[in-house]
Amino acid sequence: MIIEAACRREQLRDFLRSRRARLTPADVGLVTAGRRRTPGLRREEVALLAGVGVSWYTWLEQGRDITVSAEVLDAVARALRLDQPERAHLYLVAGLNPPPVSGDPGTVITPEVLALLDAWAPRPAVLRDRCWNVLAYNDTARDVFGFDGTPRNCLVTFFAHPWYRAMPAPWSAAAPAVVAAYRADAVHAPGCQRVVDDLSEVAPEFAELWRRHDVGVPGPAVHALLHPDLGELHFDATTLTVAHHLDWQLVLYNPRTPQPGGVAPTLTTHCMPQARVDTLES
Repeated sequence: MIIEAACRREQLRDFLRSRRARLTPADVGLVTAGRRRTPGLRREEVALLAGVGVSWYTWLEQGRDITVSAEVLDAVARALRLDQPERAHLYLVAGLNPPPVSGDPGTVITPEVLALLDAWAPRPAVLRDRCWNVLAYNDTARDVFGFDGTPRNCLVTFFAHPWYRAMPAPWSAAAPAVVAAYRADAVHAPGCQRVVDDLSEVAPEFAELWRRHDVGVPGPAVHALLHPDLGELHFDATTLTVAHHLDWQLVLYNPRTPQPGGVAPTLTTHCMPQARVDTLES
């Protein structure tokens, strides 16, 4: 543990020095006179911009074992013009947990992500945010899950949609893990509380499971529903996080391998695959 802490402080020292060296006084709105011996900002200039003492910032950059708060780290991050990944790295090498990544709900879904949804056809694929609001889906998901372009939330659908509740055995088996996974995501997005409050009023099973405070991850799961035209459908669902937008989750569905004597569901779409994007209200 001592070795790990020493290594982390060394990384903190080198990281802060490198970020300070890449900025000039003009970059941060400071006026200077005379010739400077070294490129970049001086320690006292960073301290001034961050609103902290010069000695304290010097100790921080030297990697000394001092108490560091999130508020001060945020001030240093702003002074050094750190972007989101750099800010998270600063927290980690300073020995703190990075703050939750707050995604921009207005971010346009990239063509590459939409193409990935299409490439998964003829199997269903869904893109959702941290609150499990559906952002986009391919044509197979539209046909299988009954998407019609209106805003959908995967948690609400699981507890309220009759297609899922018509499969009581797999639904009951999956419900605790679904709620535990949602709690793990909800801590990163304050807006999820509204989904929790609204669903608790109409779904007593959800309210009971939510009071358990179980926390999990959206690992491999069985997704089962009774489709009015296709009959019973069972999928193995895998959830992946999109690296360049950590608030996006890609859920890929595979028809579940049938039991001996059973038949795997055959899924087809009625047109060429084309990812659909849902416009969500805040």
